Amino acid sequence: MADFTFFTNPMSRGQIARWALHEAGADYDQVLVDWTAKPAALLAANPMGKVPTILHHAAAGARTVSEAAAICAYLADVLPQAGLAPHDTERADYYRWMFFAAGPIEQAIVAKSMGWDVPEGREPMVGFGSVSRVLGTLEAHLQGREWVCGNRFTMADVYVGSQVDWGLTFGSIPPREAFVAYAERIQARPAYKAAKTIDNDLIEEMKR
Repeated sequence: MADFTFFTNPMSRGQIARWALHEAGADYDQVLVDWTAKPAALLAANPMGKVPTILHHAAAGARTVSEAAAICAYLADVLPQAGLAPHDTERADYYRWMFFAAGPIEQAIVAKSMGWDVPEGREPMVGFGSVSRVLGTLEAHLQGREWVCGNRFTMADVYVGSQVDWGLTFGSIPPREAFVAYAERIQARPAYKAAKTIDNDLIEEMKR
């Protein structure tokens, strides 16, 4: 048995977790999830039936982690040899921007994609305020730096980078210079390429 069981569907946020698994050098077995017939093992681990979900077959017993940002952070912690967890001086940026992407950015992009408008005067009531404010904040942080925490790639870049990469691909994030340059650095990583190749091949198989 591999160290991790990975429940996923290639047309999902499972792409984020697969990239994280590859960056971390994790030994994993995948379980492909059919939306209409979710496996009992997934539902037992995560009653929400959501992907991605991972099972870590640790010596002390199996551990379940769901939610893509949590999976990223967990893998960085339990596989420290990969060097993806933050150093002390990087910790604030690491957690701030990973959860900024999981919260305000995710909310803002979903709201935009769904055509949901925040009623005038109610921006303080939502976690993202406005799409323009969220994107402007992220853009300002990425300008003049190579990675989320500065000059070193960390697991925060897997999650933030996935949001930027996905948004540029599907048009929910505008192709501003800072976003495009960041995405190009992300896409050049060997682990990104390896993970995307697997998921893209699986998507092509599903289309046949």
